[in-house]
Amino acid sequence: MTINEALRLLAGVIVLLSVGLAVYVNINFLWLTAFAGANLLQSAFTKWCPAIGVFKKIGLKDC
Repeated sequence: MTINEALRLLAGVIVLLSVGLAVYVNINFLWLTAFAGANLLQSAFTKWCPAIGVFKKIGLKDC
């Protein structure tokens, strides 16, 4: 798995998990979805994402 694939996987899991938690636990979990979306927007413009550093440290390779 590459860093790009892992980043997409992480974003998808966070979005689906937060929507499920919002439906079944508390609507305020939608803030987690908003945070994930904001982080994706920010990383598109700055080319920097905190998760990439973590993925590199665990040994995932670039594309």
